Amino acid sequence: MDISDEGLKLDPQWFEVGNNVCGVLHGCRDASAVAARFVGAGWRSRSSSWCGYELEKSWCQMEIDPIDGPAILLNGVIDPTRLDDLARLLGYFGLPYVRELSDENGTLLREIKG
Repeated sequence: MDISDEGLKLDPQWFEVGNNVCGVLHGCRDASAVAARFVGAGWRSRSSSWCGYELEKSWCQMEIDPIDGPAILLNGVIDPTRLDDLARLLGYFGLPYVRELSDENGTLLREIKG
């Protein structure tokens, strides 16, 4: 998987929010293939573990890791106003997903399935 330093880093205003978005991409086993799709859409990507990747835009930073299923776990921080943008991108990739947005207390605010 190509690592990309292209694209924007996470806006500092989101550093202190903590993880507020999590979800699962169903039907895929290879996190590198998913990371490559994000890179193709202009995201930054770097390896974060043996099989995982960190993905980043100015409004979102997520870790992706393969889990049993086959599935990919996604979690990180997102500008809450951009959750639909992430959902559209995942829909464009053609991967079934479930995404949840939580507040700073961990209370579920919104769930999106696609």
